[in-house]
Amino acid sequence: MVNNLKNDLLIRAAFSQATERPPVWMMRQAGRFMKEYWDIKNKYSFLEMCKTPEIAADVTMLPIDLLGVDAAILFSDILVTAEAMGGDLSFEQGVGPRFSNPIRSKQDAANLSTDCLDKLQYVGDAIRVIKQRLDQQVPLIGFAGAPFTILSYLVEGGSSKDFKLTKTLLNNQPELAHSILQKIADVTVAYLNMQIEAGVNAVQLFDSWALALSWNDYKEFSHQYNNYIISRLNRKDVPVISFCKGSSVFAPLMAETKPDVISVDWNADLLHIKQGLPKGIAVQGNLDPFVLYADKPVIKKKILDLFERMRGEEGFIFNLGHGIMPDIPFDNVKYAVELIKEYRY
Repeated sequence: MVNNLKNDLLIRAAFSQATERPPVWMMRQAGRFMKEYWDIKNKYSFLEMCKTPEIAADVTMLPIDLLGVDAAILFSDILVTAEAMGGDLSFEQGVGPRFSNPIRSKQDAANLSTDCLDKLQYVGDAIRVIKQRLDQQVPLIGFAGAPFTILSYLVEGGSSKDFKLTKTLLNNQPELAHSILQKIADVTVAYLNMQIEAGVNAVQLFDSWALALSWNDYKEFSHQYNNYIISRLNRKDVPVISFCKGSSVFAPLMAETKPDVISVDWNADLLHIKQGLPKGIAVQGNLDPFVLYADKPVIKKKILDLFERMRGEEGFIFNLGHGIMPDIPFDNVKYAVELIKEYRY
């Protein structure tokens, strides 16, 4: 067993080894669909929760204690690296993340710091607390935002529907875009290696907004930086999961970065993607999260259909094609997890 874990299903599946059933965890599994999350959230701001190791550990443990999933994922946010680099980050209820000092010029880009790992030590501290709480029950997944996605938040000043400012930057000032992306990539390498050193058992790179890009722009402004990061990770015994919205399109390029796992959105046939990947790359996914709003017989059928489709394939981790929505009934999520844990190949 890897790292003496009592349940190492996720690690085995990530390394394309045989498992008796698919491991299950879900993106945003420690979040707003849980009453217990709100009990904590109503006392603290989102950033306070991320930056206070004991609170981050409390939230990380919720899906382990309440759902019994096969992996914990660090409670944090992809934008903490952008904040450490100099972004003035806040979270507004109903709006989401905002940067009050978006990048608009070469000087703004020059002001971004890459010597900022000390500002992220609270994440390492949280990992150590969580590892103690987990007591080797299940693996802990660490993560970071991919450079293009972080760039888009820094340029747009928050979330965006059309990424107009970001795409204008890529088209009109590609050198400036590359200089920012390289800085983010360097910080991300140091940040993920710090998480590995602190004790995470796996890491996931989130390129949440890659789907905004054309194939050529993805190659130039996303893929090469994700490759740069993954190739520099201290990944012995630590599987690397690569996720992007758009993986159903970009999977062949994602495979070139040699991750252990590609996390696939719900637009693709998972078996088709898996069989098109080099041997030894596992897949994670890819249930449409909206299925979890449905009646339980529907949830059961959709999950079992996916499992039958993937039967006989080594290297399959069950997850959603994206994160759980805040108003999905908790009872439905618990039902799905229990169903998966009862399944046997």
